[in-house]
Amino acid sequence: MVRIISYKQRRKEDGETFLVLELQGGIEMVQSKQTGNFYATAKRAFIPSTFDENTCKALVGTEMQGSIIKEECEPFEYVVQETGEEIILSHRWVYTPEERPVPREIESSSKGIEQLEPDLKQFSQNGILEYAGV
Repeated sequence: MVRIISYKQRRKEDGETFLVLELQGGIEMVQSKQTGNFYATAKRAFIPSTFDENTCKALVGTEMQGSIIKEECEPFEYVVQETGEEIILSHRWVYTPEERPVPREIESSSKGIEQLEPDLKQFSQNGILEYAGV
């Protein structure tokens, strides 16, 4: 699920203006590469609309099916607002109307029984062995 959290006015190359909706996905926990600490974040994306400003205002808070995914693109310069640092990015975040589950590979055994391969990203990567309470 994604939520419309805001809208912004944008200008086309010919000077005409239009409104885009700002979408935000659910909360995600990300581990800092520098400190190792976790922080909460959410993916955001913008989609163009044909709505007027009153309609966009009314849509803020609306939840929609779908997700925000990372899409590779031509490299471009981006300025980090907090630091003023210029970086080169080669991806962008885009909205897709369908939830995209993590693909799992299915392997057939010699007995014809399908076995799911575990998605190792779902397991702890911190090296600490902890048992689930049963």
